[in-house]
Amino acid sequence: MLKKIIIVLLVGISCLSTKAQDASNKANIDSAYSDVPKLVVGIVIDQMRYDYLTRYYSKFSEGGFKRLVHEGFNCKNNHFNYITTKTGPGHASIFTGTTPKYHGVIGNDWFDKTLSHNVNCVEDKSVLPIGTDSKDGMKSPHRLLTTTFADENRLFTQMKGKTIGISLKHRGAILPAGHTANAAFWWDYEHDGSGNWISSSFYINDLPQWVKNFNESNIAESYFKPWNTLYNIDSYTESGSDLNKFEGGFKGKDSPIFPYDLEVLKDQNENFKIIAESPYGNSLLTDFALEAIEGEQLGQDRFTDVLTISYSSTDKVGHNFGVNAIETQDTYLRLDLDIKRLLEALDEKVGEGQYTVFLTSDHGAPYAPGYLKSKKIPAGFFDASAMRVALNQFLFEKYGVLNLILSRINNQIFLDHKKINDYKINLKQLKEEISLQLLQYKLIDKVYVTSQINQFVNTSGNGYLETLLDNGHHQKRSGDILFVFNPSVFKDTPWNRTGTDHHSWLSYDTHVPLLFFGKGIKRGQTIRKTEITDIAPTISALLGISFPNGCVGEPLDFVLD
Repeated sequence: MLKKIIIVLLVGISCLSTKAQDASNKANIDSAYSDVPKLVVGIVIDQMRYDYLTRYYSKFSEGGFKRLVHEGFNCKNNHFNYITTKTGPGHASIFTGTTPKYHGVIGNDWFDKTLSHNVNCVEDKSVLPIGTDSKDGMKSPHRLLTTTFADENRLFTQMKGKTIGISLKHRGAILPAGHTANAAFWWDYEHDGSGNWISSSFYINDLPQWVKNFNESNIAESYFKPWNTLYNIDSYTESGSDLNKFEGGFKGKDSPIFPYDLEVLKDQNENFKIIAESPYGNSLLTDFALEAIEGEQLGQDRFTDVLTISYSSTDKVGHNFGVNAIETQDTYLRLDLDIKRLLEALDEKVGEGQYTVFLTSDHGAPYAPGYLKSKKIPAGFFDASAMRVALNQFLFEKYGVLNLILSRINNQIFLDHKKINDYKINLKQLKEEISLQLLQYKLIDKVYVTSQINQFVNTSGNGYLETLLDNGHHQKRSGDILFVFNPSVFKDTPWNRTGTDHHSWLSYDTHVPLLFFGKGIKRGQTIRKTEITDIAPTISALLGISFPNGCVGEPLDFVLD
């Protein structure tokens, strides 16, 4: 009898335990569906190589990059999975979870076959500039073919969750924010611009009052001041010497060495543009981001908001001075303090543990070819303009037709199909002849020919490079012939002789940081390979919303708590 009682008691306890476990599981599931972050902040640092995170790590503060690493999740082997690695495609791919093959942003600019001239990825002549008279305000995401995760969040919340995109660059503000954003704001600094934050009629009919107040505050003008190293210049042991022949500099200053007096140099360097080309551009953007959080009341209700922030000055300093420059290191040490300032403001205004951040980059950058050659590493400069002239001359001598090549951009050749049809030239034969000519150039490594209907043809099985080319090829927008340079080869232009550039499939251009931090994120790190298209589905999974409609990436379940 006693034995039966014990068995009954054990069965009862087991049932109670199962019910308790079921209740706990249900509570966890309910929490996962309802307890989402109040604000998602997507940070893109333009032209940040992964090794900047490790190279400068010992000199970072505890509250910026280090806080993201220590308290968040660090994906150490994160790469872009397409060519061309440039700003427009990078921002589009991060926030859509897909590649140029599907979202259509194949470069910062490309040759439009219908219009027969180059177009910018965000230019839009159908909209009006807001806050400026400059054409720089005639911009929108109309060439972006797919949704971003911010778009999907807007749709999911019946447009109650806000999206605000900000950057010094228009494409850095517009492409992440997507089609449904409440607003995107960028800085009017190009061509002696006004120094105001602006937008376009795609989003709004007038600037919000908080933006007008910021523009009238003269905060931007306060950055016309000397730029010297943040710390003693002798401590910048992670970089090369301050004076060398591999860096650019500013007009009006004989040598690219510290200090730089921006007030003195501004008139010869397009006024506000010199701020964008210094670390102070990042500080100005942070100032504006803090005002956006307050002015738009982001993260203040139960509907998740999205703020996209793209730091552009890192790219401008990098292009000018290069990977190995003290100027580049100083820019990142100062940016670290700006990120610290941003995180502290989010703690205060949204609440610590109530927001989620990811930080990544739109592409990396190689060392200057001249510097590499001085160290006996293969590198070089390629005159692509002269190549186009030579190819057209070759084709004229063969076919008697002028200018069969219409454009050469993004390492792609665009042919004049009207002339090809009018003169009954065999298209396949023409492409093969051009390809054979291209392969004779020493600094061109590989050439690929598209099909009759401009479909990328992988002639080498499932090769890594061929997959990246395929991912970057849009059937209606890309060229007829694609070519790939040898490693560390730049287009030979006056501005590329010093500093750096980017465009390739090589790891110096594809390997970028990926840090997740905040609500719903585990602490940890991994060296398993992740891809840039995995970010959008990961954030979508965190929010419990639909993935962007062209998404090809996979959620990184190991970063989610």
